[in-house]
Amino acid sequence: MLTFSQLQTIIKGRPVQFVQPLPVVHLLTDSRKLSQPTGTLFFAIRGRYNDGHKYLAQLYGQGVRQFVVEQGESEALKQAYPEANILQVADSLQALQQLAAWHRTQFSIPIIGITGSNGKTIVKEWLAQLLSPDERVVKSPRSYNSQLGVPLSVWQLEPNHSLGIFEAGVSQPGEMEKLQQVIRPTLGIFTNIGSAHDEGFISREQKVAEKLKLFEAVDLLFYCSDYSLVHKAVEAKGIKAFTWSRKQPADLTITATTTAGHRTIVVYTYRGEKQRLAIPFTDEASVENALHCLAVLLYRGLPLSEMQDRLDRLHPVAMRLEMKEAINGCYLIDDTYNNDLGGLAIALDLLAYQPQRGTRTVILSDLLESGLPEEKLYGQVAALVQAHDVQRLIGIGPTIGKYSALFQVPAAFYASTADFLAQFSPPDFRNEVVLVKGARVFAFEKIVHAFQQKVHGTVLEVNLDALVHNLNFYRARLQPDTKLMVMVKAFAYGSGSFEVANLLQFHRVDYLTVAYADEGVQLREHGITLPIMVMNPSPDSFVKLRQFNLEPEIYSLELLQALLNTLEGEPSKIHLKLDTGMHRLGFTEEDFDALFSLLAQHPQVQVVSTFSHLAGADEALHNDFSQLQIANFRRMAAEVEARLNYNVIKHVLNSAGIVRFPEHQLDMVRLGIGLYGVEATGAEQEALRPVSTLKTTVSQVKHIRQGETVGYSRKGIADVNKTTATIAIGYADGYDRRFSNGVGQVLIKGRLCPLIGNVCMDMCMVDVTGLDVQAGDEVIVFGAQRPLTELARQIGTIPYELLTNVSARVKRVFFSE
Repeated sequence: MLTFSQLQTIIKGRPVQFVQPLPVVHLLTDSRKLSQPTGTLFFAIRGRYNDGHKYLAQLYGQGVRQFVVEQGESEALKQAYPEANILQVADSLQALQQLAAWHRTQFSIPIIGITGSNGKTIVKEWLAQLLSPDERVVKSPRSYNSQLGVPLSVWQLEPNHSLGIFEAGVSQPGEMEKLQQVIRPTLGIFTNIGSAHDEGFISREQKVAEKLKLFEAVDLLFYCSDYSLVHKAVEAKGIKAFTWSRKQPADLTITATTTAGHRTIVVYTYRGEKQRLAIPFTDEASVENALHCLAVLLYRGLPLSEMQDRLDRLHPVAMRLEMKEAINGCYLIDDTYNNDLGGLAIALDLLAYQPQRGTRTVILSDLLESGLPEEKLYGQVAALVQAHDVQRLIGIGPTIGKYSALFQVPAAFYASTADFLAQFSPPDFRNEVVLVKGARVFAFEKIVHAFQQKVHGTVLEVNLDALVHNLNFYRARLQPDTKLMVMVKAFAYGSGSFEVANLLQFHRVDYLTVAYADEGVQLREHGITLPIMVMNPSPDSFVKLRQFNLEPEIYSLELLQALLNTLEGEPSKIHLKLDTGMHRLGFTEEDFDALFSLLAQHPQVQVVSTFSHLAGADEALHNDFSQLQIANFRRMAAEVEARLNYNVIKHVLNSAGIVRFPEHQLDMVRLGIGLYGVEATGAEQEALRPVSTLKTTVSQVKHIRQGETVGYSRKGIADVNKTTATIAIGYADGYDRRFSNGVGQVLIKGRLCPLIGNVCMDMCMVDVTGLDVQAGDEVIVFGAQRPLTELARQIGTIPYELLTNVSARVKRVFFSE
């Protein structure tokens, strides 16, 4: 077993302190994901948005005693962490990669490396499934393919494994050489080349050349020679290859593909023999991914019948982990995807960072084909469960129950999913966070269905990864010391206050803002501990504000006096709003004498910040006025600090201001609509990702004859024979009546379909003439393919209104890729 004393020779660091001979078992780069302090080595990595050195004291307090750091004076480190082993390096991320590369050299097993623009994770998961009857496979968890994810993936290699499958993704030149040293693949798969990450490269050719660096030492590279850029580059480098093609002779030549129901029949020629196989998918992306896998199976020499049997058992890979409301105040984390140790650790991390709202429960199936002895495997599972503070375990499957004695939490075990459902009693689950994680064969989607509240046909899907992307887009524009306040008012612009606030807390923003006290109370009751500013406090809420540690915005003398009347000597934190020209709310300079006279009489009141609101930051037309407002604010804020005789946080920029006036960031900025995917100035819209997708379903399809009418007031008139679809969304769901009569369009099967007739309370009708539509088909109201900005333009409003109007009865489904 590797010990800390060996690290210096592996990663070339400078030993600061060596106190005790400890084993290195777990690698940690995120302080929030600590599960087992003993044997953990923490790499303090300085990233673009955070610095791991900030969390050394926290981790030391939690029992971690091994650190790799980049900065800090030796004596200061020794004094702060007297029991810790500390190694100092120039670059902690590079050190992590060097350690993983060393770990890779301890194994001589075949390793498949996968890269490409799309399909990496699917091909990896399918290959692992297809080869698991013959091999003990270790693979990247989910899409751990980055400079950080790859070394953490390769660290999973253990002596019991006989095959590794790791994916690698790059976004700019110079990255793949590092990943190649970590993975050292013996076989390679280049899935395809497309537009993903084009912005990081001079040309598509450069991107191909960069990706091919992963395969410079492979014994064989599998790829589709129809991608001409890839084909030319592979031939130029002289890499030994196994090619497949639909268009030209190759090692595997696809001569025909035809769709039959839910299957694609593939006719191919391999080694001069013509054969036929069925792939259980019909969409083009899945067929291409499966053909990559077929090439590997043929290379390995599997008999035709065995290949068909394994392909028949392939299932779609759920690329996202979903969070949903469930029965009796429960919250469901749906990860019915696969069940290996790496995936379990990731899902438990997500469970652990949910603020406590009752019992943390895990429903877990047997872990299949791990390659580990059963007792060792479930010993590791039990350790993970205990380390993540799980309070109840439900184990399902013929094996996990045999090792019930290993689990130190209240637990129940069932032989099958059917046995659990037969005894399932909804009252037994109340106000819990329930992680449902099982291998596909256990059909845990039936358990999810049993837990979910009855779902209205219309749902708002919220992409948490997109939200983090947008957060980081704005963070990248901030000076290192600029704080970040984020708006979660109005149900987080319709997205869901608690879930969004929890993610923001996880990503360590500095402040949250809500509109009303009740919104802040709800966040506190759900475990949000960040400072929260309340923008519209009322006198009757002041006691509640103090009770829940919420900080009111004070914008008038009357409101301040009302607050002071309730204090009775108690301390209070407030935020002063200044009116610099918007003339909505706020103190003017004429109010200052009375304002600071009152504050001087009540020294227990602390002014935390002072701020103002720009009236036209999103439009260049108002640049002069915005600059005037900023100048006014700077002058007034300076006087506030002078009168108070202490410094306060000063903030004036909103989402648009962050983009347009970066020189005026001051102490803090306020991020609102930009977080949710709408760049208010329009100049940087392409850099943001849409966060929300509003979806519904087709309820019924009708055939309308020429001259007949549709809907209330007979507003929809069929000028020719038409086919209409009634969809399950109306103005009670927040779908504006202004979309009536052809103004609005929804996306069905990739085609825009106009509304016909008026929007009703719970439904509306759309013209689907010429389109093969059936009840139950998906309908997209807005999302990535149907931008909010376009919908807002159609009815002369702004995206804010469309987002915040989505009714609370529309279920929110939160997911992470």
